[in-house]
Formats: sequence, C-alpha cells, structure tokens
Amino acid sequence: MAQSELLFAPLGGIGEIGMNLSIYGFGDGRRRQWLIVDCGVSFAAEEHLPGVDLILPDIRFLIEERRNIVGLVLTHAHEDHIGALIDLWPRLNVPLYATPFAAALFEARRSSEPGAPKIPVNVVPLGGRVTLGPFAIDFINVAHSIPESNALAIRTPLGIVLHTGDWKIDPTPLVGVPTDQKRLTALGDEGVLALIGDSTNAVREGRSPSEADVAKTIADLIRTAPARVAVTTFASHVGRIRAVADAARLAERKVVLVGRAMERVVQVARETGYLNGVQDFRTAESYGYLPPDKVLALCTGSQGESRAALARIAEDEHPEVTLTRGDRVIFSSRTIPGNEKAVSRVINGLVGQGIEVITDRSHLVHVSGHPRRAELLDMMGWVRPRILIPAHGEALHLAEHAKLARGAGIPQVLLCRNGDLVRLAPGPAEIIDEVPAGRVYKDGALLIDAAAPTVAARRRLSFAGIVSVALALSDDGALVADPDVELIGIPETDAVGRPMHDIAREAAEEAFATLPKPRRRDPDEVAEAVRRAVRGAIAQHWNKKPICYVHVLTV
Repeated sequence: MAQSELLFAPLGGIGEIGMNLSIYGFGDGRRRQWLIVDCGVSFAAEEHLPGVDLILPDIRFLIEERRNIVGLVLTHAHEDHIGALIDLWPRLNVPLYATPFAAALFEARRSSEPGAPKIPVNVVPLGGRVTLGPFAIDFINVAHSIPESNALAIRTPLGIVLHTGDWKIDPTPLVGVPTDQKRLTALGDEGVLALIGDSTNAVREGRSPSEADVAKTIADLIRTAPARVAVTTFASHVGRIRAVADAARLAERKVVLVGRAMERVVQVARETGYLNGVQDFRTAESYGYLPPDKVLALCTGSQGESRAALARIAEDEHPEVTLTRGDRVIFSSRTIPGNEKAVSRVINGLVGQGIEVITDRSHLVHVSGHPRRAELLDMMGWVRPRILIPAHGEALHLAEHAKLARGAGIPQVLLCRNGDLVRLAPGPAEIIDEVPAGRVYKDGALLIDAAAPTVAARRRLSFAGIVSVALALSDDGALVADPDVELIGIPETDAVGRPMHDIAREAAEEAFATLPKPRRRDPDEVAEAVRRAVRGAIAQHWNKKPICYVHVLTV
C-alpha cells in the first residue's frame, strides 16, 4: 500500500518579492489533494517589460489538478498575495477563504474592475479554523502593514506546518492586534513539523520599529507644517491612514482623500470597523476651498505611478489639487525595488516647484511590515520547528534567513526554488520533483505566456525601430512603382546628414535590380532579398539592425 506524503511547492514568491502562491499536498502517488495559499502578482518595470501591466504565476499544474484542489486560502489582502485572483480564479473555480477585511477589500476591488467575474468568498472569523480535506487550517493573528494578516497553522495527519505569510512583531500596532505570541508558543509546545517563513528583512539586524513611533513623527511634521501638507502612503496601509487622520485632527486640518485606491480602502476600513472614531474625510473637490494651513491631502502615488494622484500633482496636472512653494509632502512609504526612477521623477517634480519633500531617508515616516533578524529568531524560538524553509524573498534574503536558522539550531533548513516539490514528511525534508512553474504577463485584457515572443519583440522595437517596405510587381516581375518605405523609431538622417529614408529606398531598389529575372516573379524571393538589403544598409549607417517588414503585392 502506497504511503501518504505531506508536500509543499512554491509556484511564486521564492527568489523574488511578490507573486506569492504556495501549494500544499497530501496523499500518495496515486491521488493527492492540494491546498492553495495566496494568489498574488508582481508589478512589471516598463523598461524591462514594455506594455506589461502585471506578472502572474503560471498555474498550469493547478489547472491539471483542479479536481483535487480542496480550496484557496488568503493570508491577507495585499496585491502580492491576492492580485492574481480576478484573472486566475475562473480557471480553477475552487472554494476561496479569507478573513472579513480581506474579503471586503477583494470584493471592492473586483466590483471596480469592468467585466470582472463574480467570485464568492467564504469569510472566516478572526482566529478561526476551516477544514478542507486533510487540512485543518487555523488563522493566527500577526501584525503587518494591513489589517487582518494571518499566519496559517496547517494541521495534517503527518504534522503541523506554520505558513507565516507576511508578519512582524509590533507591540503597539495602530489597528488590529499584535502578533499572537501566546498562540504561536502553544503551537510550538504542540510540535511543529515545518515553518515556511517570511524572509523579506532577513538581512537587517535588530527589530522593526513600531507603527506608534511613525505616528509620532508624522504628527510632529503635520503640526509644524506652515502651509499645505500632502501625505502619500500605500493605499492599503489602514494603520498609517489612521495615524495621518489623528495627526490632522490634532493640527485642526481637514483630510482630503485624493485617489480612487485610497477611497476604496477607506470605505472598506470604515465598513469593517478599522476606522471607528476617525473623522469623516473630504473629497478632492473640496480641496481648493480650504485654507492652506487647514488642509491635508492624503494621496495615492507613493510608488511614482504615472496615473496616480501625486504624480499628477508633481506635474501640476491634477484637476483639483495643487501644491505651491512652501508646502510639504511626506512620503510615508518605502520605494519598492524597481520603482526608484518613477519615485525620483515625482520627487524631483515636487522639489522643482519649491515644495519640501520628506522621506524615510531623513525622518521615521515609514517602517516595514516584515520581521528583522531578532524577530525571526523570536518566531523560531516560539515555534521550534523541525524544518524551516525560507520564503517570501530574493535569493539573498532566503540565504540569510537560512543561515540565521542554522545558527539558531533548527534541525533541518531547506532552500528551494519556485516549482520545486518538497516532501515534508515522512522522513527528512527533501526536494523530490518539480512541477510546472513560471510567469504569465497581464497585457491589457490578455494573459500571455512569458515565453511568448510578444514582449521580446517589443524590446527589440524599442531598441532599433521598424522599417516597412511595400513593393508592387507586375505579372512578369517588373516594379510598377517606386518602393513605398516607412521608418518608425529610426533616426531621420545618418552621421553625414543623408536621409535614412533614401538609404532604405535605394537599397530596396538595388536588391530588386540585382535579382535574376526569373526570381523577380517570386514574391517570397523578392521580399527576402529586399529585407536583407534594407536591414544591412541601415545597419551600415546606424550600427543598429531594425526590424524590417517587406510586403510584395502582384498587380
């Protein structure tokens, strides 16, 4: 009789920041049941992936195993954990579970997206349990930068796995409750087989400061501001929104919400009780009617997003909100790797207008929602796992987390990559196989495979442009008109001022003239000869080879 195994495989989120999707399997080789944890996205950098909006995990394996999937559980509502659901859930159609805030925020986001499918969410109470096939999942409160973050204690017949999700230790969070040390310690007393843990800040010594410390700094900066104040932060950071609102009230300023994402989160936070007692906010339309020393704009755009409120303000293009010399902007956020250029562009636009910009480089206006090394050691001490697998981080983060765990005496530490199938039990943890894993690009309304030539072709277009040549031939293989040449993204002249258009046209004419007459009657022969000649001629004068298309029409 085949022996049951407990398995783990990351399909995203290992070796990278974002796109978190993990699966757990239980069963023997003939039949396994699968549990999915999270379904997130990464954000594309325009210079590397032109035209791509989002990066999603490849779920080919899950589609094949769809009948054996018992459910999909969300740890929390950040986009790198839920952002792929709208596009990928319809391909799986499996039960979805989340705590109240995550369920409400996901529904608000889904309903705001045109054509998004209806996706039912089973709401799990805070600290609750749900049993799905062989998995009994306990939701354990952990502090993070969004309400209702959860570690998941996944109970199976072969042992308990703690999947931490994103977390930190914060004794004074501004919303929600602190990380549940008592429950985690009790779990350790019970015996934990494996810990799959957040590695994002494993390179940083000490402990992450508290949200309460940030709130004090923000309050001082708002109180001392001589004129208008704008604050930008992650729209989902309800604790930071509350801190800004409290500081504005003490400074006798009205809070104006600027940006749809911020409006959506505030509405959900009020509905779920996380902004109880916080004053009502004003709409952007009221901004211009308030005195400069009585207004605070709470804006989207902390990551330099070109269509977000702050970028438009920096370009002086926002229809309702303007800032002038002497105003103050507080970036209560960190710059996500890859967004540095976009954020710098916004900051420089503001500074160029004489606006004071404050960031976390000079003031404690932001703290991470992830654990530093001392906090990671606390978690290991509470839980005392037999196995630790670093997750949620790039290669350096994973390696540092693994080194820390070995130093702490964890019996087995295993590093793996996306797509590795890890057997957690029985026996020592080891990688036993691979499952299909990769990336899918959200390109407008379509999902395209990362291996498809689409994006690579766009990169080539951006590097060397296009030449289009149209030729009209008679039945006997003679040109009936001059070649029609169009250049896109190519310099107008060469180094001595000769028009590139003329260079391309003459190359096309010469290539046609040198073809033997019988071959001139073959459109494919003509097209290939002209393509090679035009591309080579431009390369000779420019030192770059453009994409060249030749259309031959017989008339």
